[in-house]
This record gives sequence, C-alpha cells and structure tokens, in this order.
Amino acid sequence: MELHDVWFVLIAILWTGYFFLEGFDFGVGVLTKLLARNRPEKRVLINTIGPVWDGNEVWLLSAGGATFAAFPEWYATLFSGFYLPLLVILVCLIVRGVAFEYRAKRPEEEWQRNWEAAIFWCSLLPAFLWGVAFGNIVHGVKIDKNLEYVGGLGDLLHPYALLGGLVTLTLFTFHGAVFTALKTVGDIRERARRLALRVGLVTAVVALAFLLWTQADTGNARSLVALVVAVAALVAALAANQLGREGWSFALSGVTIVAAVAMLFLSLFPNVMPSTLDPSWSLTVTNASSSPYTLKIMTWCAGIATPIVLLYQGWTYWVFRKRIGTQHIAEAAH
Repeated sequence: MELHDVWFVLIAILWTGYFFLEGFDFGVGVLTKLLARNRPEKRVLINTIGPVWDGNEVWLLSAGGATFAAFPEWYATLFSGFYLPLLVILVCLIVRGVAFEYRAKRPEEEWQRNWEAAIFWCSLLPAFLWGVAFGNIVHGVKIDKNLEYVGGLGDLLHPYALLGGLVTLTLFTFHGAVFTALKTVGDIRERARRLALRVGLVTAVVALAFLLWTQADTGNARSLVALVVAVAALVAALAANQLGREGWSFALSGVTIVAAVAMLFLSLFPNVMPSTLDPSWSLTVTNASSSPYTLKIMTWCAGIATPIVLLYQGWTYWVFRKRIGTQHIAEAAH
C-alpha cells in the first residue's frame, strides 16, 4: 500500500472519530429544545457534554490539517468549492463554543435563553450541513480539467446531498439521545430513551434510503459489507435502547456512524472528489496527494502525537463518566 493510500485511510479514520464524538454532542445540543422542559434540565444536558465537547473538535482540526498536508489539491478544491457551507459550519462552531462558556456568566433570563437558542441552532446546522457536504463529495461535483470546482451553491443542494444532511441530522440526534440516557438519571433519562426510539425509527428510514442510493450509485462489495453492518448496528441500537441497555445502545449507535462513514469512503476510493463533468478530471489519491517525502514526515509525526491525544481524551471521558440529574443542579436542588 502506498503512503497516499495510507493517508486516505487515516483521514477517513479522523472523520469517523469526529462524527462519532462530535455527533453525540451535536445531538445533545439539538435535544436542548426537543427534550429539556425547563432550565435545570437544559443545564443537565449541557453539563453532560461540557467537559468533552471541545476535545471532540480536535478530530475536526486533525482531519482538516491532515487533508491540507497530505492532499493539498483536495483541500484547495474542497474549501474553495464548498466555501459558503463550510463558513456557516465554522461560524456555528465558534458561536456554539462561546455559548457554552458565556451562557452562565449572567443570571438574566433573556441572556441565558438567547445563548441556549444559539446552542440549539449551532448544533442543528452543522449536523445537517456535514451530511450535505459529504453527500456532494461522494456523489461528485463540477470539477474541470484544472482540478477546480466550477459549480455554484445551487449545484450542492441536490436531492442526494439533502438526504445526506437529513441522515446526519437524525443520526446525530439519535446518538445524542442515547448518550443522554446513558449519562443522566431520573425522568430525563426515561424521556431520552423514549425520544431515542422515535428519532431512531426516523433515522432508520432515511439512512437506509441514503445508503442504498449510495450503494447503487457508487458502491462496491466492500461498501456493501459496511452498509449491512450499519443497518444491523442501528437495529440493534434501537433494541438495546428498548431494553434499557444504554451503554450497548450508545456503542451500537456509534458503530452505525462508523460503518456509515466507512461505507462513504469505501465508495469514494480511489477518488477523493469525483468530477461530474468528466471522470478523468476527478481528484484521486494519486493526483491530489503531496510528495512521498512529505507523507513520510507526516506519518512519523502522527505516530508520535496520536497515542498521546487518544490517552488524554480517554482519560477525560473516564474522569467525567458519572451520571448526572437535576438534583445536581444547585438552583433545582435548592
């Protein structure tokens, strides 16, 4: 296997890790409107992800940085062609981070309500737009012979991409609901399980349609295996949720995300961005990659840094592993 193939796999792993981890905290952000009935319950939801949300975003930074260094042509075409939706995602991530930090800085009702609205919308929009972006990457976009995107914003909003957006939004919300059930106690835990069932059923319908469409359009034998794993894991996650096995349900919803993202990358390879104008103009792991020397240096750096990051992030989740409820919120307890 060539180094550019290795880095394609590593970038796929980074995106998979990002969607697995950031997926549930996007979902929890959406649930601040769908599940929480009052301010203490919103605080419970926010507190479940408070210690970890910023660490989850490290995976996005790593995926973007690795793409820039390993596949500069892919990075240039992707970020120039998808400039507006990626800008919206970036602004949402910034505002969302500020909202987490500033929401409790003042006691006024309106102040906290506005920041809570920001958390909701800045969780919902990226959850949807990431699916739209990856739908376009897999389906293909208008790339000319100079390896540049020549389409417009409207070209990115076709049915396949919009369906991909619905898949990520519903899947992340389901992932967040089972995470909430895993991390909370009392009534909010039970309501999270009931909501997870309803959202999970919707997710199953839209995800199956999207994955079958992907398989029919660009799939192969390897992507078919990933499709079967994703569907089986989602069904098993729903069953575990109904049995009150929140840990298993969360793990299986995570497997669903991992298998679904794997299917997209397996369908994509060896392309990194197919051209809908002419297949010979597509960006591939070969014509979009950096020099072998650059990839070699990157491999050594990644081999040293990655275990440290994984150990630190794993330790963070271990420290903040306990369940919480409204009784742990000072005002509610008083």
